[in-house]
Amino acid sequence: MRPEASDFSPAFGRYVSLCPEEDVLSAIELQSSETQKALASVDETRAAYRYAADKWSVKEVFGHMIDTERIMGYRAICIARGETESLPGFDEQTYARNAGYDAWRIGDLAEAYAVTRRSNIVALRNLPADAWDRRGVANNNPVTVRALAYILLGHERHHLGVLRERYHLGV
Repeated sequence: MRPEASDFSPAFGRYVSLCPEEDVLSAIELQSSETQKALASVDETRAAYRYAADKWSVKEVFGHMIDTERIMGYRAICIARGETESLPGFDEQTYARNAGYDAWRIGDLAEAYAVTRRSNIVALRNLPADAWDRRGVANNNPVTVRALAYILLGHERHHLGVLRERYHLGV
């Protein structure tokens, strides 16, 4: 079952709209394999590429995807467990600037992605059925666990599209 528009902030609508699937968990698992193949196909020279001076490198895009995976996974677990406090937002530009992802080896980014995504898959797979519809607040906006799973899927689809179109990667 897909999330309703009231289950997430309109800011995330573009990501959810990229996900027509009803079975989000299977789609996330399949996507994980595809993204890992994409990471494995990038060498260090290509990983440093920026399509413009003020844009993120390939490494920084993958790093941003990992940061978002961690944050959305954390939000999903908190809300699934009944958290009532508002969870903080994050500034992706500040995170990217302070992460130092350009100094990471592409293999380390691949490893960080794989373990982070795998952890989220296992956590989501083992949620009680009623947890998927639990509602919490993140970045001062209401969100459900189900919506967060779709946001994870759609956010990664969006950035894989950016890597294809602007960075000319075969992902």
